[in-house]
Amino acid sequence: MSTAQTISGQCLCGAVAFTISGELRPVIYCHCEQCRRSSGHYVATTACKRDQIRFQSDQALAWYQSSPHAKRGFCRTCGSSLFWVPEHGRHWAVHAGTLARPTGLRAAMHIYTQMAGDYYDFNDGLPRYEEDNPPSVPGEVE
Repeated sequence: MSTAQTISGQCLCGAVAFTISGELRPVIYCHCEQCRRSSGHYVATTACKRDQIRFQSDQALAWYQSSPHAKRGFCRTCGSSLFWVPEHGRHWAVHAGTLARPTGLRAAMHIYTQMAGDYYDFNDGLPRYEEDNPPSVPGEVE
């Protein structure tokens, strides 16, 4: 189930602040090595179309090309991980923890579970996928 709303988000220090208007994809937990290394744990992201995001402040927004297929947006002041954007750029994955409560979002699945850290368990009953291509993602943003 996706959620249509206007919601604000920001980094830890507030140097990057934004609002998102419209539908958000349900949260996906990613356990891949890149997400774990960039955040310190697995990552929880929702997603939206690029044109749904409006920045109130983005001077500290920096980008790191983490693979040939995607880049990651972060605050260069406080280091907060904020976004993951695939090469095509049609949607942006937004770190759910950057959004103001209440979000109304719900988690849908775990991906890249074969790369999960060996120091935690996840037994929440959500579907698990060893890779990133589940059969379908409810409310997926194209």
